[in-house]
Amino acid sequence: MSDLICKNLCMTFSNPQTGTKVDALKDINFTLKKGELLSVLGPSGCGKTTLLNMIAGFLNPTSGEASLDNKIIDGPSVERGMVFQQGALFEWLTVSKNVDFGLRMKKISPSESLELVQKWLNIVGLQGFGDTPTYQLSGGMQQRVALARCLVNDPEVILMDEPLGALDALTREKMQSLILELWKETGKTIMIITHSVEEAILLGERLFVMAPRPGRIHKEYNLPFAEQGLHKSLRDIKQDPYFSEVREEILSMIWDMEEEIMGSA
Repeated sequence: MSDLICKNLCMTFSNPQTGTKVDALKDINFTLKKGELLSVLGPSGCGKTTLLNMIAGFLNPTSGEASLDNKIIDGPSVERGMVFQQGALFEWLTVSKNVDFGLRMKKISPSESLELVQKWLNIVGLQGFGDTPTYQLSGGMQQRVALARCLVNDPEVILMDEPLGALDALTREKMQSLILELWKETGKTIMIITHSVEEAILLGERLFVMAPRPGRIHKEYNLPFAEQGLHKSLRDIKQDPYFSEVREEILSMIWDMEEEIMGSA
């Protein structure tokens, strides 16, 4: 099984000039099974992005371990695809050249690359844009390119760091629907970091609320809304009384955390 497992994961940052240490994460334990969609949110400084970077292999833990398919994560790998807030695209290249970048690094044949690129451009709604310079695209279309570039490499796990944070409200809603469609169609395991409580509730069949100082999982939710979003309007889902109940509970939780942080600062 291609489970993602975090076991007693800890991260401490040290400042050699002052000698101070900050526990960014402490004792993170969870198992994300193949095909699950996890959203993570919490106040600033709770270690959300640090956790994602450790799973991506960009950071090594101070103690504990993260593993995928029983292999310890100790660096970046094509098994874990990353989608960043701004896409991290090569804007001077065409859409196709951005999407096939990883395939070229793996020396996939041009004919196979072309077929895969066209397949994923069609899936993310960018058919006909392959020869377009990426800088000419809107923010939402660039994020579609970023998704296609990630998915074309067939990763086991897709890691998303605030992928929709820079988009306007309407485009963000369309991209939320696209992420849910891709999740169901591909069966990929997805972990998404967001600052939006509504987005976390909409997209996460599992949801972690993290608390800071040190960063830890404060509460976990198992929610029905991601599955509902596959066949129901996201706007209608937001009107569901249970959705409103969970949103208000999480907002109050995070508000109390922020108040505690401000009071101890």
